[in-house]
Amino acid sequence: MLRSAPAASLARSSFRSVPRSSRHPSRFVFANVDRQFYTRVQSFKRPLALALIPHSPISTALQRYASTDHIDKDREAKLGGAVIEQHPDMVSIDSTVRHVTHEEGVEEPEPDTDMLAGVKSDLKTIKETFELNEVPREALYIGMAGVLPYLATSFSTAYLAWDINYAANNGVGLLVSGPNAELLLHILEPLQIGYGAVIISFLGAIHWGLEFGKYGGSYGYPRYALGVIAPAIAWPSVLMPIEYALITQFLAFNYLYFSDARATVRGWAPHWYSTYRFVLTFVVGASIVISLIGRGQIADKVGKLPGPADRLKALRDSQMESLEKEEKERRAKIVADDEEEED
Repeated sequence: MLRSAPAASLARSSFRSVPRSSRHPSRFVFANVDRQFYTRVQSFKRPLALALIPHSPISTALQRYASTDHIDKDREAKLGGAVIEQHPDMVSIDSTVRHVTHEEGVEEPEPDTDMLAGVKSDLKTIKETFELNEVPREALYIGMAGVLPYLATSFSTAYLAWDINYAANNGVGLLVSGPNAELLLHILEPLQIGYGAVIISFLGAIHWGLEFGKYGGSYGYPRYALGVIAPAIAWPSVLMPIEYALITQFLAFNYLYFSDARATVRGWAPHWYSTYRFVLTFVVGASIVISLIGRGQIADKVGKLPGPADRLKALRDSQMESLEKEEKERRAKIVADDEEEED
């Protein structure tokens, strides 16, 4: 019956009335829903013969046959045997998941930017630095105890300077009188400078000990030089005036920290040593700055304590005076003897 001319014409007209997107199942399945809807709407606008065909079982069967009978089996087999390219860098836990709460095609709002993220990161770094978890407890405790005298002398200098200013403005000091505060200040000055020279020398001697123990290998003179430079800088500062001595020792502490950091990078010292030295240098450097600030507040109100150079000069002057006095006495005695002989 279907081989007759009217039936064949009806089949062809039915096949032409079916949209192109529905002739291939693979395209029909994976096509976008919006495109299918648009295609169907456009198909209703066209004056096709499908509108004149009655909805009979025969026409429906012919349409279904026309839409499913022409499958490109060779192409399907080729696609089925193809190897899918892998892109691991483009795959994540969310790349193949469609969240139920998110709409398709709608961009998600950007998360709020934390304006203090940089500050929080810096504070975290500072906290981790000052925790010193990798430093041996014995070295940490002894090192922290070693900076206590520096802190004590620095804060005492700052307080005495404030008390001297207070006494100058009010006639009497708060806890200590002006002259007594000045006397105590002159006692603290050589203590701080001498203790700083001892600590700087000790920091240089550590490298001698590491070389003796051959930590990280044997490096000879370059490592010994660090132990020699430290006291060579420290002890001449004892002969300087107090301000120059403090500045010299401040620079010496920072230079030694730089040298210790480089030694740690080279493997000459333990990996925690540079962090340990940074904390100690920070405390000592802050103490020296406090002392300099205190001294600057009373520079015109107190006299300077004579240093070793001043004492040497005073000793030389006193010796010259004693020699001149002895010479005058000797000449006077000679003159007296000559006069007696003439008489």
